[in-house]
Amino acid sequence: MAMEHAASRAAFDQARQYIPGGVNSPVRAFRAVGTDPVFIRKAQGTRLFDLDGNEYIDYICSWGPMILGHAHPALLEGAAEAMGRGLSFGLPTDLEVEMARRISTAYPAAQLVRMVNSGTEATMSAIRLARGFTGRDKIIKFEGCYHGHSDCLLVKAGSGALTCGVPTSPGVPADVVKHTVVCRYNDLESVKEAFAANPGQIAAVILEPVAANMGVIPGKPEFIAGLRQLCNETGTVLIFDEVITGFRLSYGGAAQVYGVQPDMVCFGKIIGGGMPVGAYGGRREIMECVAPTGPVYQAGTLSGNPLAMYIGLRQLDYLNTHPEVYAQLEQSGEKFAAGVRDLLQKHGLPYQLQQMGSLCTLFFADHPVESYEDAVSSDTEAFAVYFRTMLENGIMVAPSQFEAMFLSAAHTDADLEATFAAMDKAFAAVKAARG
Repeated sequence: MAMEHAASRAAFDQARQYIPGGVNSPVRAFRAVGTDPVFIRKAQGTRLFDLDGNEYIDYICSWGPMILGHAHPALLEGAAEAMGRGLSFGLPTDLEVEMARRISTAYPAAQLVRMVNSGTEATMSAIRLARGFTGRDKIIKFEGCYHGHSDCLLVKAGSGALTCGVPTSPGVPADVVKHTVVCRYNDLESVKEAFAANPGQIAAVILEPVAANMGVIPGKPEFIAGLRQLCNETGTVLIFDEVITGFRLSYGGAAQVYGVQPDMVCFGKIIGGGMPVGAYGGRREIMECVAPTGPVYQAGTLSGNPLAMYIGLRQLDYLNTHPEVYAQLEQSGEKFAAGVRDLLQKHGLPYQLQQMGSLCTLFFADHPVESYEDAVSSDTEAFAVYFRTMLENGIMVAPSQFEAMFLSAAHTDADLEATFAAMDKAFAAVKAARG
């Protein structure tokens, strides 16, 4: 029996009268998968519940921060009391100091930390600071890596920009992006060529150490280590965008997994437990260039918001005192990957399941996916058939070929088995659609 979506359709019709495209972030429109968005009423554990009362096993997890599952008691305990003390002060609190201390303790590169309100603010501010610190203008980013929607970084971007087919957005002045040099992900030679072509001009190299906005593409260890060496040799600031991987791949993020520390790091999502939070940090000598200590200006009225700090600290406390969460996520990720690959073999499908810890993407591609070029050659029509079939069978995955699936500590073996059953039907539907 097909799910009913009348209430979501009505909400979407209403939304389009007041919100551009009916959504507040492009990928939520479900346009890339040929259907209308589902409007969510509530969430609990691994489950989402929409306006029509349909229930889904969730693999979006609010794009990462719900690592413990939705509405986890450890996060909600005392939240009402925290709200009662006030929602915003615009003045310092001890909570933001404690948050900075926790991040710095977990992530050695972040000797000083500045709180902001989103991952976009974090990366934008980090780039400005790297330029101010080095006195250089140019930066290197990588094809398919998404670092938020600030002008200088919205070039060959991933995430919603890739999903909507607008890797370089109108409205971004040519005079801004002329300082952004784009290299090929996992291709160290392209970076060496960029340095050679711009001697003494590169302020920073910014990347997702595990790309998760063109689908999950892990950085090769030799690529990550090579970037560290190049930046050391040239006095360039190496910035890890760990908005997705921070506190998810491990308590010390991707830097701990790879054994490579950047000069600066950007966080978001997970350090707020789902609240709107971001942060950037780095070596003391770099961070002391930020106002009021130094001349590089950055400010935010809601930065370090007390409620967001409270919820975020509860999450970091839990992850720090329950290291078994990471072992569980590794096991779940491996079991999920094995199950998907078994189904692909059963159906004779040549697609690629890429997984690292609790992050994974099923690429509808018959070739290894190690770069932006590899990712965009995937069969997005096949993915759309797969997505719609999964949705109608109660499984919510990202409505885009170019996004990650997220496992949480709340996902059980029963959840995975239900997912495999739906996936079995989805793969059959893909085969039928392809003839």
